[in-house]
Amino acid sequence: MLNTFDVAMCAAREAGGILSHFFDEGFSVRLKGVSDLVTDADVSAERRIAAVIREAFPDHAILGEEENAGDINAEHLWVVDPLDGTTNFAHHIPHFAVSIAYLHHGKAECGVILNPIRDDLYVARRGHGATHNGKPIRVGNQQNLSEVLVGIGFAYDRGAMMEATLAAVGDCFRQQIHGVRRFGTASLDLAHVASGLYGAYFEYQLSPWDFAAGQLLVEEAGGVVTTCDGQSPPIKKTTLLASNGLLHDQLLPIVRQHMLPS
Repeated sequence: MLNTFDVAMCAAREAGGILSHFFDEGFSVRLKGVSDLVTDADVSAERRIAAVIREAFPDHAILGEEENAGDINAEHLWVVDPLDGTTNFAHHIPHFAVSIAYLHHGKAECGVILNPIRDDLYVARRGHGATHNGKPIRVGNQQNLSEVLVGIGFAYDRGAMMEATLAAVGDCFRQQIHGVRRFGTASLDLAHVASGLYGAYFEYQLSPWDFAAGQLLVEEAGGVVTTCDGQSPPIKKTTLLASNGLLHDQLLPIVRQHMLPS
């Protein structure tokens, strides 16, 4: 009998195959909102992920970006982004991922993040650490912001939230960080924190499918993930700050200061 980790791996691989096919053969793009894109690949991949999960666990809830609105209070909950980085995908930039997390009573037990084009696989299991292509990964050990790159993300909002993000970036630069990176795929940004490539990453608006697997990856790699005001991230749209842990208290005042009122 397959366990939840095996199912997550199978679903990610099958969805990755679908994304690779569309990436090579072409797809149609539609707008959900200003600069918020969806493609045939997103929908097809999520349907396949849901089918794999339901075949193994028909009574489990699924919360997905496109078509599945599972109960966030369910004992067994799968949080799925079939195509994280749709804008990159739509512009034929090979930096996107399938992100799948399994939560038991609201706590992530396993997470899989796969970039099928690069065949980059990040895996985390609670209590078993985190890996990249089968090799253990750890967050960096830098103790000062002047030693690191910081990953950032922008919400689709082009108004106050964009300005808040830019203001926080400015304050980060005043701490003499090495630079910022914005690659447009939250799950892979979190993987970069887990791998020690970034000292930290923040974004002012993320949905749970954007960060559920990545949060576990960072934590199992020795890092810390909170909201931008230092709370435990809820299973809903929220702010997010991930770091190697050593830098968290230095970044929290910066990102908290520029948060928009809720």
